[in-house]
Amino acid sequence: MNKPLLAVLSAVATIGLGATPALAAPHSPAPQTTAPHSAKAAKSAAVTVDFAGTVSLSNCSGSVIRFPGSADTDPALVLTNGHCLETGMPSAGQVITGQSSSRTFGLLNSAGTKIATLRANQVVYSTMTDTDVTIYRTTTTYAAIKSSYGISPLTVQDTHPVAGTAIKVVSGYWKRIYSCNVDGFVYRLKEGDWTFKDSVRYTSACNTIGGTSGSPVIDATTGKVVAVNNTGNEDGERCTVNNPCEVDASGNVTVRQGINYAQETYNIPACFTTGNKLNLSAAGCTLPKP
Repeated sequence: MNKPLLAVLSAVATIGLGATPALAAPHSPAPQTTAPHSAKAAKSAAVTVDFAGTVSLSNCSGSVIRFPGSADTDPALVLTNGHCLETGMPSAGQVITGQSSSRTFGLLNSAGTKIATLRANQVVYSTMTDTDVTIYRTTTTYAAIKSSYGISPLTVQDTHPVAGTAIKVVSGYWKRIYSCNVDGFVYRLKEGDWTFKDSVRYTSACNTIGGTSGSPVIDATTGKVVAVNNTGNEDGERCTVNNPCEVDASGNVTVRQGINYAQETYNIPACFTTGNKLNLSAAGCTLPKP
């Protein structure tokens, strides 16, 4: 998982603790430009994408999110990867809902400075089946966060992303922004025991690293979240942990060493109703069920 599972397995073998995905490398990465790839891209950018609304976890990145139908008075939600779950990575086929949590998140401002600590009281939803997401419910509301810290949540787009779209992968852990484009979509992305459906493949400029797991993938024009960063092929191996492979509808396998991927989020809003409450039986909800 985007160089996190390797860190997990190493950590488990070393200290015998539960899985802690996306443990960052001990050194700081070299700076990377956050500018669009061309003057045309810069000209078309309608919003400024920065760190405001993103969060840092103990070993991953994430973001405070809302849906098109969310209200300011709703409990704020935090989005990250399923493999970032503090109790360990969900197994293939496993879906976790309503699990108690007291996990904390460092809330960042536009400059990437931590300005507050948010706390979860529940894992609303977590899975690594078809996708790779964990959604936490916090103990505060969007309105309270805005009033106290001047930070608004990121809105999750409820339509499928488009190939060629300029995107930004914003890591709250590393305080680093990657700029590239949506290269295309993968019918099935297989990694170890896990299979992800309709994954986003980045162009090569988004060379994400450990610690970026769970970063929001933001449309550089609209500022909306279109996916959540999660994995990449490190060593050119075929369908192994840290080396996902692409499988098309006919079963043909393609390995793209050095290419990274994200999981789409457009299908999440349909599974949440009034009050940001999860309803996996809601019309249009296609997320895997327990």
